[in-house]
Amino acid sequence: MENFEVVVDESYNGIRIDKYLAEILPDFSRSRIQQLIEEGYVEVNDLETKSNYKVKTGDIISAEWPEDEELEVEAEEMDLDILYEDSDVIVINKPKGMVVHPGAGNTKHTLVNGLLAHCKDLSGINGVLRPGIVHRIDKDTSGCLVVAKNDLAHQNLSEQLSSKTMRRTYLALVHGVLSHNVGTIEAPIGRDKNDRQKMTVTSIGSRPAVTHFKVIQRYEKMTLVECQLETGRTHQIRVHFQYIGYPIVGDPKYSIKNTMDTEGQCLHAYKIEFRHPRTNELMQFSAEMPDVFKKVLEELE
Repeated sequence: MENFEVVVDESYNGIRIDKYLAEILPDFSRSRIQQLIEEGYVEVNDLETKSNYKVKTGDIISAEWPEDEELEVEAEEMDLDILYEDSDVIVINKPKGMVVHPGAGNTKHTLVNGLLAHCKDLSGINGVLRPGIVHRIDKDTSGCLVVAKNDLAHQNLSEQLSSKTMRRTYLALVHGVLSHNVGTIEAPIGRDKNDRQKMTVTSIGSRPAVTHFKVIQRYEKMTLVECQLETGRTHQIRVHFQYIGYPIVGDPKYSIKNTMDTEGQCLHAYKIEFRHPRTNELMQFSAEMPDVFKKVLEELE
């Protein structure tokens, strides 16, 4: 444990304690500080506090920062398709079939395992199983993923995600011929009460979800669409297109039986756009469509 104590200067009088500590402790993100406060590691005048407490001049803030939990996920050497990397972020083109982060009982062969071998220095905000992971894409979805290499980058990227300034664009092949050239699917998504492994459009225990789309190419019985995520719910694109009657081709959970060899769902995160967390420079990256997806489209031409 690392001890810390500070007396609040009058220039900070009246601001939230989580914001105050984030300003005077640049190595700690605001979300990390909120977590420490919630877990009781921070006291004001020898009393536990809350993140929304507004500090007063002369307050004595003390804390014992716990040591970082030892990582339980092993690093694995992998041939990663790196689109960009610097000291703050790394952008990966994740292959179809790779899980992003470990889960209970499954701590090997994930993207995180490969990142740990490559980077050595990922943000710890999301804990030992998801270091550096700001957002994720499904196992059988390929494409662009940005990963934070430190807490400052993680906090900034997470804020861009929540404020909808990070733009994530997908290509999806769906069953059926869409009549509209552009559209928006706005339908709340929650856990399917009949199958806990699936998500569904529901008003019960759900969260708002918005997907924008435009038609790229129409085929005899299918349509290639470009999708823009406004929110990032689990399986969002897959659930939304099933909901409107145009399920993703090859989707084993939400689609009709497919006769084509697609090796899973035809869904690719082909572009990502965000502001660099340190320089504020606009960054744009795109990932080439996987060969199996290209082959399916060639067969449809």
